Amino acid sequence: MELSERKLKILQAIISDYVRTAEPVGSRTLSKKPELDYSPATIRNEMADLEEMGYLTHPHTSAGRVPSDKAYRLYVNALMEKKELSREEKNIIAERLHSATDEFEKTIEHAAGVLSEITNLTSFALTPKKNEDVLKFINLLPVDEDTVVLMIVSESGKVSNKAVHMSVPYTEENLQLLSKTMTYNYKGKTISQALTNNIIANFETDIVAMSGLAEDVMPNFMKTLEDMLNVNLYMEGLTNIFDIPEYSDLSKARSFIEMLSQKEELTRKLIEREDGIIVTIGEENPEDIMQDCSLITASYHVDGKLVGKIGVIGPTRMKYGEVTSIIEYLTDNLNNTFKLESGGNEENE
Repeated sequence: MELSERKLKILQAIISDYVRTAEPVGSRTLSKKPELDYSPATIRNEMADLEEMGYLTHPHTSAGRVPSDKAYRLYVNALMEKKELSREEKNIIAERLHSATDEFEKTIEHAAGVLSEITNLTSFALTPKKNEDVLKFINLLPVDEDTVVLMIVSESGKVSNKAVHMSVPYTEENLQLLSKTMTYNYKGKTISQALTNNIIANFETDIVAMSGLAEDVMPNFMKTLEDMLNVNLYMEGLTNIFDIPEYSDLSKARSFIEMLSQKEELTRKLIEREDGIIVTIGEENPEDIMQDCSLITASYHVDGKLVGKIGVIGPTRMKYGEVTSIIEYLTDNLNNTFKLESGGNEENE
């Protein structure tokens, strides 16, 4: 049985109504729509065919029908229309992102927040894997006679600070010299490359007086580099699910929150997803716990290289056209933001 133009129009109307109301849709409701100039009997017959074809399901407690995962997949692939964002939505995205452009991690966190705010869904943002992030400079800043702050800055804008307890006396001049030496040795190297290179072995005998400082600083430097390799996952809008009818059952809401609380597992799943805008619907998700959910992810780029992920997770009854449009606009802004940062850094060098 093929999907005729009439079946497609009826199916699209059912999806639109169900996404808007969360109520099963009946033939009587559909027959009142001006764009469906068919009799209630014709609509009932077409709905029966659509159910037989697997595009509709029939809840036991209602005479109406609801879309299946198969219907949503057809909708995403062939029927949905992208939504043009309002000027207000565009302004919110631009202002929130550009307010944090001096700090990479804060920008990503803000992006997750604005995505949740506009979609009213649970959102997430995953920072890129940083193996190939390039180091820009290292600085050592005095705090008191026993403590200095180690600052590492990468080309992507990632800034990492770590307090280091010093076991030997130091002077500001020695700190500056060690900072310059470390920057000379590591600037332009990726984090992965830096982790294989220990500059203590490269010190000349005439600056052996600094070796005591280096022996305190280098283990902390290497540990900070390892931490910089970690992927950070920011999540926003967890409580939004309590406003979604599908999660009015507290046990179902609790299961949803418990699923998202397993951050290491969720991070792994997100890293494994392909680049671009990817939509997985209900049973398309391999994990049982996610088969009542839809997951939309998009990738963003830093300096055309580092790739992170951003997206939303929620019920399969989702405004797919609207949400994908928002995510697409948001990732375009992130890409442009990080291009601007990269360009600015190069000009300042």
